[in-house]
Amino acid sequence: MVERLCLVHYHEIGLKGKNRSTFENQLVTNLHRALRAHPVANIARISGYVTVEAKDGRATREMADAIARVPGVARVSLAYKCSLDEQEYVSAAIAALGEYGEFSSFKVHARRSSTTYPRHTIEMNQLVGTALCEAFPDKKVDVHTPDATVVVHVVQGSTYVYAASEVGVGGLPVGTAGKVVTLLSSGFDSPVATWMVGRRGATCIPVHFSGRPMTSDTSEWLCQDIVDALAPSGIVGRLYVVPFGARQREISLAVPQSLRIIMYRRVMFRVSERIARLEGAKAIVTGESLGQVASQTLDNIAAVNEVVDLPVLRPLIGSDKQEIIRRAQAIGTYDISCQTAPDCCTLFMPRRPETHARIREVHEAWETFDHEGMIDDLVAGAEYRDFSQCSSYKPPRQLAARHAQLAPADNIVTE
Repeated sequence: MVERLCLVHYHEIGLKGKNRSTFENQLVTNLHRALRAHPVANIARISGYVTVEAKDGRATREMADAIARVPGVARVSLAYKCSLDEQEYVSAAIAALGEYGEFSSFKVHARRSSTTYPRHTIEMNQLVGTALCEAFPDKKVDVHTPDATVVVHVVQGSTYVYAASEVGVGGLPVGTAGKVVTLLSSGFDSPVATWMVGRRGATCIPVHFSGRPMTSDTSEWLCQDIVDALAPSGIVGRLYVVPFGARQREISLAVPQSLRIIMYRRVMFRVSERIARLEGAKAIVTGESLGQVASQTLDNIAAVNEVVDLPVLRPLIGSDKQEIIRRAQAIGTYDISCQTAPDCCTLFMPRRPETHARIREVHEAWETFDHEGMIDDLVAGAEYRDFSQCSSYKPPRQLAARHAQLAPADNIVTE
C-alpha cells in the first residue's frame, strides 16, 4: 500500500556535522508539539529528512501547513512513500505530477541514498520520465528550467516521490540556542523581533511593561494574543508582565523631562536583566530600529545599554517600518498590533525627548531617584503566565517557591 506522508526538508541543520543529531532530535520534539491537534502516528529521522506519518496513512495539507511554520523547516512536501517496486513508484510519480497544479514543463530528479538499490539514477530518470511523457503528452520536458520537478528518492529501503513543496520558515529548531528575554509590547516591532530570534533557535521569554495601574490592562491582553499568534512556531514558554505605571510617574517627577524615556528604558533593561538571570537567559532582545524614534538613536541606545552586562540583540536594527509590517503580517501578529492600547510606552511622555543624550547628564538624572530600590520592587511584583507551545522551555528553579503566588493554577495558559 502506498502511504501519503509529510517529508520535512531542512537546510542549516544538515551543515551541523557531529552536532547534527542534536538539532534533528530537537526538531522532531518540536514537530510533535506543533502537531498535537493532528492525527500523527509517527515522526522519525531518516537520511537527510524527517518524516511525519498520519494514523490513517493519509497526511493532509493542514498537517503540511502546520509543519511549515516550525523553525528549522526549510520545506515540507506531501510525498508518496512506496516500496522499491518500479510500477509502484512510477504510478506515484504520475499522481504527484497530476496534483502539482498548472505547469507547462517538467523534469524528473532521481536520487539514491541506498546503494543496495540496483538501478542507477539515470535509469530511474528514464523510466519515470517515459511514463510521465505518456501520461502528460501535452507537456514538455525541460531539464534546465522546468515548471515542475518530480523527485524520486530511494532512502533506507523505501522510495519517496513528490512534486510540490511548501516553503517553511527556515532557521534552526527552537531550543538549540538557549534562552533569551525579549522586551514585548503590543506594537508591531517587538513581536517580529521575538519571532526572528526564535527562528534562530532561541527559547523566548517575553517581558511586557504595563502602564498599570495608571492605565488599563488592555495591552497585557493584546500581548497574550500575540503570544497565542506565535504558537505555531513554538517559541514562547512564559510571558512576564511588570506593572510599571506608578514607577514611571515617580521617574517623571524626578528627572528632567527630556530624559524621561531614557530613564524608563534603563529601568526596563535592568529589570529584564534580573529576570534573565533568574531564567538562565543569555541575552536581552529588543525591537529597536535605528533612528525610528527618539530613544533609538545611537547616543540614546548607548546610554541605555550601559546599565546591563548581558548582550542586547536588536534583530530589526537595520529594518524600516514597511519591512517590519510585512513580517508582522506573515507571522500573524499584524492585526493584533493594529489595535490601540494605552501602555507604558504612551505614559508620561515628554513633549521634546532628548535624541542625543550626553552620558554625564544621563548619570546625573539616574541618581535623582532610587533606581535600585525601584528595580527590586518591580522584579518582586512581576507576574507571569506559562504557555504550553514551547517544548524546550523549562521554568527556573529559583522561582519554585513563588510559583503559587505568581502563577496560580488558573493562571497557566494552554493552547
